[in-house]
Amino acid sequence: MKKQQENNQKNQNNNYDESGLKDLFIDELKDIYWAEKHLAKALPKMAKAATSEELRSAIEQHETETENHIKRLEQVFATIGRKASGKKCPAMVGLVEEGKEIMEETEDGSMTRDAGIISAAQKIEHYEIASYGTLRTLANQLGNNEAADLLSQTLEEEKSTDVKLTEIAESFVNESAKTEKA
Repeated sequence: MKKQQENNQKNQNNNYDESGLKDLFIDELKDIYWAEKHLAKALPKMAKAATSEELRSAIEQHETETENHIKRLEQVFATIGRKASGKKCPAMVGLVEEGKEIMEETEDGSMTRDAGIISAAQKIEHYEIASYGTLRTLANQLGNNEAADLLSQTLEEEKSTDVKLTEIAESFVNESAKTEKA
């Protein structure tokens, strides 16, 4: 009887390995891996365009975190026996492009530009929060606790960045931008 239960469990695990859910998990991993690498290239430009030292510092800190997110994703790929690879993420392409447009359309050295950068950055953070939350849930469902733990770490960092950006916006950026001429 015990042998039969072990075989049933083994078969169930094999079914998970070949499931559509695992395929979705891998596809979503590839998507966020590409997105993080694309974001890593865009963040230095956002930091350089920032007016306030607080915003510049927050973006630079997130650059470092983003590099760690990429490394963590590589660890997640390893938990499923895969080499890390990306798949172009149209959502991140659009979000980064929107950020570029905001920087081009706002005055250099203005708090309005900082407000726009914060807006663009928070849209990116919210996309990442949704992605990592979903991936963590899928990892848990697939029984990959190691991947779920790694994804949870990144999810918490993304949430923390979002909170920090809100604090910067609400503490002085938005108020200062309100008084600037268009």
